[in-house]
Amino acid sequence: MPAIGDKAPTITALDQSGQTVNLSDFLGKTVVLYFYPKDDTPGCTKEACGFRDDYAAFTKKGVVILGVSPDDSAKHKKFVDKYELPFTLLADPEKTICQAYEVWKEKSMYGRTSMGVVRSTFVIAPDGTIAKIFSNVKVDGHVAKVLESV
Repeated sequence: MPAIGDKAPTITALDQSGQTVNLSDFLGKTVVLYFYPKDDTPGCTKEACGFRDDYAAFTKKGVVILGVSPDDSAKHKKFVDKYELPFTLLADPEKTICQAYEVWKEKSMYGRTSMGVVRSTFVIAPDGTIAKIFSNVKVDGHVAKVLESV
């Protein structure tokens, strides 16, 4: 996994509108890059709505929020529209971003293992380096912790 102080791995992906987004587009700003398993599932919805509800506080601090999951742009668009999410979601169906940030891992649930996204958040400093890492995130209270850290 990238470490604090490392240059953040490059990202180029389509957003919920099918537009290409590059992480380098946000140099000079603090970026909260959060990885989640799947659109419109209970934990992921709660986390996204938490970022939505505190969006004004993040933007007041000049922070950009980017969510990443293996879902495609069309699923992201439905998710954004359903919950009125004011930030960008990036599609990673090939899991290249998840693998670059080492959040695509083997997970175990009810005695069965499968590959999936380990819920994680990276705070990227204006210079493009990683300033803070939250790994194996528990949704409850997470957004408040991220907001405190930026």
